[in-house]
Amino acid sequence: MFNPSQQEVRQFFCETWRKQRAGAILTPLENIAASWISEHPEYHELLSTPDAQEQVYLPEQGQTNPFLHLSMHLAISEQVSINQPPGIRAAHERLAAKLGTSHAAHHMIMECLGETLWQAQRNQTPLDSAAYLACIKQRAS
Repeated sequence: MFNPSQQEVRQFFCETWRKQRAGAILTPLENIAASWISEHPEYHELLSTPDAQEQVYLPEQGQTNPFLHLSMHLAISEQVSINQPPGIRAAHERLAAKLGTSHAAHHMIMECLGETLWQAQRNQTPLDSAAYLACIKQRAS
């Protein structure tokens, strides 16, 4: 199982954006990441900044961590592509139809993923994929 460090994740997104802007050949994963970066123009300048990888993002100060946000887009893209947990693809499609775009659906799913991850960490338990999928389905209905 791939378990990159925070620095490796940040380096991946910054390097992907650099390669995208330079017109370099991207790996399949970089292609997916580049498409999500393109959907977030508010991150473009940051990802081009040399010290971007060193910044600290504090939610209590109203800051969104762009690297976490983009990582969640990648995770959800993978989950939908392999339909894991089973039913997420159909729920994503319903959400996208309801909200008008796959991007908006991702953001709704992201809220469920964040809540599910928080619960697992707080309770020191494995991720509850049934609760995660139920949250997504509830938002899609």
